[in-house]
Amino acid sequence: MTALVIRDLTLRIAGRTLLDAAALTVEPGRKVGLVGRNGAGKSTLLKAITGELSPDGGEIRLAQRARLGHVAQEAPGGEDSLLETVLAADTERAALLAEAAAEPEGHRLAEIHERLIAIHADSAPARAATILAGLGFDAAAQARPSREFSGGWRMRVALARVLFLEPDVLLLDEPTNHLDLEATIWLEGWLQRFAGAAIVVSHDRGLLDRCVDAIAHLDRAKLTLYPGGFANFVRVRTERQAQLAAAAERQAAERAHIQSFIDRFRAKASKARQAQSRIKALERMPVIEAVVEDAATRFAFPEPAELPPPVLSVSDGVVGYDGRPVLRGLELRLDQDDRIALLGANGNGKSTLAKLFAGRLKLMAGKEHRAPKLKIGYFAQHQAEELDLNGTPLTHMQAALPRATVAQCRAQLARFGLDADRAETQISACSGGEKARLLLALCTREAPQLLILDEPTNHLDIDARDALVKALAEYKGAVVLISHDPHLVELVAERLWLVGDGRVTPYDGDLEDYRALLSGRRPTRGEAATPKPSERRERAENRAALAPLREKAKRIEAEMAKLQQEAATIDAALADPRLYANNKTDLVARATQRRAEITKLLSPLEDEWLELQEKLEVA
Repeated sequence: MTALVIRDLTLRIAGRTLLDAAALTVEPGRKVGLVGRNGAGKSTLLKAITGELSPDGGEIRLAQRARLGHVAQEAPGGEDSLLETVLAADTERAALLAEAAAEPEGHRLAEIHERLIAIHADSAPARAATILAGLGFDAAAQARPSREFSGGWRMRVALARVLFLEPDVLLLDEPTNHLDLEATIWLEGWLQRFAGAAIVVSHDRGLLDRCVDAIAHLDRAKLTLYPGGFANFVRVRTERQAQLAAAAERQAAERAHIQSFIDRFRAKASKARQAQSRIKALERMPVIEAVVEDAATRFAFPEPAELPPPVLSVSDGVVGYDGRPVLRGLELRLDQDDRIALLGANGNGKSTLAKLFAGRLKLMAGKEHRAPKLKIGYFAQHQAEELDLNGTPLTHMQAALPRATVAQCRAQLARFGLDADRAETQISACSGGEKARLLLALCTREAPQLLILDEPTNHLDIDARDALVKALAEYKGAVVLISHDPHLVELVAERLWLVGDGRVTPYDGDLEDYRALLSGRRPTRGEAATPKPSERRERAENRAALAPLREKAKRIEAEMAKLQQEAATIDAALADPRLYANNKTDLVARATQRRAEITKLLSPLEDEWLELQEKLEVA
């Protein structure tokens, strides 16, 4: 028996084929992570499974009487409390209770109570409250009407409703986008315990490694299933690609050899039969397509000027809104080489602290020091809502850099993968990932010494998240990070600050300790409050040790670019017929000689650059 079967599925949107004869089978209890680049069709596939979209071919079949659960696109609102809103998701329980309240005849009332006992109706309020608490709603919040909460918080309620139902097949599309780190960690634990089948679309590597049994990769309109979590998917796919590339190379050589024989002997009578035989062999030979990799996603932050430490400090600080303190007793210092992640549930003051650092909020009390000439880049997801929908990434960058040339604006956008075409795409037509890239490009346009990132990955796919991690590793400024993505926090942050109870305090454990703290378990690797040799410190030392290699690689890149530009100029001159029409033989000879010299100079530079890149990638 299977929970879900997809067979020969074809889906087209606006004439574009997103799935072509795709197939997938999900057994009961199995959890599958659905991955692929932005725009590949992952969300469209989920809509087809729910029946929101009709397939252009093939079939989608759920097990008989299987209950399908998915998060509604519209967040619940209204006067009902959060707890009532979640309980109402179980329509059978709600209908039975309403019928029981109408006092039916004794026989029917007995049937109702038997059914309520069978579906554990009495424990439903406790289950609903537990789920809401895990997603960040305390008892007081659970009693408030849904309408009082913002869209992001109400989407958590929508998630709580589908989790409460515990369906046979659960569909989740980027479930952590509206969660903080604490709620994300809770959701991981819930998914690990969930007994039903699930398909989870996510760009969160940690969730995909800890919570799913298999990865379904949607690529070029096909679905390929890989056993295990995301790390195993990367390993197996890399090996398969290498094998496919090697097989394609061997076949290409064999085809070339056969074709050479055919070309040489087709016309010779004595060899005509062998030539015809080889022509048929060539026609029968199956074509192994070479691996065509998508262009690698790369981000690059401009290099900031160095400032004397500290770049920013706060002493006995108090910050809040409208005269109401949110954080007190702030004793904080930031140096240009700091990498700090803020921990703490939403509403505890992480974004308030970020706004203070960014200069969007002033201290209500205390002292603040900022280094002269300090430039700050501030990224916050809400800024995407402030973009001009009729503008383009290029017009936004031109407005932000009024003295820059068009070429300079394009170059800054290109640092974050917004190429010539995407730079002129209307914002209303840009994806969430493209808007996030634009915000990153805007907030780093002046080469800031301090970069504040408040949930930068919500709309970035896995490749873009990896590119962000690599760019931050090379960035020579301070980073303050707020993120629900544990993978990003683990790879970027070298220090953790815990924001809660109106205070900001150093947290000397790591994320595993923090997970243990949230779940009420004893930390498995030492008490959270006890200082210990930290992997984050090691990463900082490694980053410092690699700095000379990166500097050398940059110098070589600049030298190669200069030589390549000179070579291009010489090639253009040598291709000009006028150079040869005026008997300028000496000039031609000198140009040809210099061109040969450039080729000789470039070869060792390229070898050295490749060697440096290999060392940096291994590190």
